[in-house]
Amino acid sequence: MARALELARRGMNTTDPNPRVGCVVVNDGRVVGEGWHARAGGPHAEIVALDAAGNDSRGATVYVTLEPCVHHGRTGPCTEKLIDAGVGTLVAAMRDPNPAVSGKGFEALRAAGIAVTEGLLYSEAAAINPGFISRMTTGRPYVRLKLAMSLDGRTALAGGQSRWITGEEARNEVQHLRARSSAILTGIGTVLADDPRLDVRLDPGETGGGARQPLRVILDSHLRTPPTAKLFSAGGPVLIATLNARGEPAKALRRAGAELLEIPARAERVSLEHLMAQLAERSVNEVHVECGATLAGALIDERLVDELVIYVAPTMFGSEAKPLASILPASTMEDRLALRFEDVRRVGGDIRLGVRLANRPAAAERD
Repeated sequence: MARALELARRGMNTTDPNPRVGCVVVNDGRVVGEGWHARAGGPHAEIVALDAAGNDSRGATVYVTLEPCVHHGRTGPCTEKLIDAGVGTLVAAMRDPNPAVSGKGFEALRAAGIAVTEGLLYSEAAAINPGFISRMTTGRPYVRLKLAMSLDGRTALAGGQSRWITGEEARNEVQHLRARSSAILTGIGTVLADDPRLDVRLDPGETGGGARQPLRVILDSHLRTPPTAKLFSAGGPVLIATLNARGEPAKALRRAGAELLEIPARAERVSLEHLMAQLAERSVNEVHVECGATLAGALIDERLVDELVIYVAPTMFGSEAKPLASILPASTMEDRLALRFEDVRRVGGDIRLGVRLANRPAAAERD
């Protein structure tokens, strides 16, 4: 199963919106076939592994990181292929979190006389697909908020300059976080201040060979995004979430290549909760957020952040510099926002903090 998980990670940047899945076929103590799901529309991990095993699949034990599918989609059901191959046992790390199909694959295999067990290395398997699990169980994507700050908790100088707070190693790691995501979200303030491209700038070999650019989502209540923004020249789709998608600014942005999505208002701004629901409807699994203090604070205040990834640079900007996140103030110590560290490590000359809201369970705990 550890090998199957390793294989599944090879599709980290390429399977979207499908889950990342790996499979290993073992017969008489020998690995006779293995495979992983490389991209949506391509063969599933079980099919690749069974094809590699050939006749050695008969009576074999199959280790797979996710319950085999039992429905007809772009490809045929993996359960039929497993039954036809004559495998003897299936060991799955976890069942499909989609409530419409969860457990049905196991039922079909058991009905055909195949022994099925589940739960081996469950937490490790769930950690590979947090977005898919979140979308299927909560109706919204998994939201990862990336922030970079100085040692005194500042994200930019008073005048707005912020390039570069962190070193090259941290910035390269962020490219990998972008590459694995379904969408990259930012606010209009960041677009106007920095004119970012928000694309993935990695060599094909670093992304698993995939050329997919995540959807760029701009939170722009009043359509202030310039049609000349670099977002439109970087490749990949751009979605602007706004309150009113009509008028001349809307026409100009559509001509520039943007898709406009009207979202209901909350406190005279685009409702973040409604936006997340709409993104889930579009099969967005993981949302990577790079933004300023206002949007970061709003996401945290509304408890829409599953994970914070904070890079801390060994520098200080001073008290007049921009804050990390504009969150609601706590009136008492009991009201303060509770967080927990899940990962602390060096990345080049910087420190990377993996942080979760204390009342926000991980995907493995939610399912």
